[in-house]
Amino acid sequence: VQPVESGGGLVQAGGSLRLSCIVSGSIFSMLHMAWYRQAPGDERELVASITNAGRTNYAESVKGRFTISRDNAKNAMYLQMNSLKSEDTAVYYCRGGATWGQGTQVTVSS
Repeated sequence: VQPVESGGGLVQAGGSLRLSCIVSGSIFSMLHMAWYRQAPGDERELVASITNAGRTNYAESVKGRFTISRDNAKNAMYLQMNSLKSEDTAVYYCRGGATWGQGTQVTVSS
């Protein structure tokens, strides 16, 4: 089942956004989940990941600013993004197992 992202938008530099990803079905708790992003002209890159055991991993560029979390009871994964920078502007994608969402646009104005 395809993940569905929400929560993107336009924010000023220094602001915050919280992205959500919902994966319907009963297997969510078993999935390794991740957030990726892709800026225009760039390759898609890993932002953060969380295993089914709750272990997290972050790209160096977002460490200390972004927090990934999951709520298995809600079949949901989140990305709290603080201290946003213009270089965080991208389409953010949720990946659940091997399945990708359609993405949500995050635009940070300087």
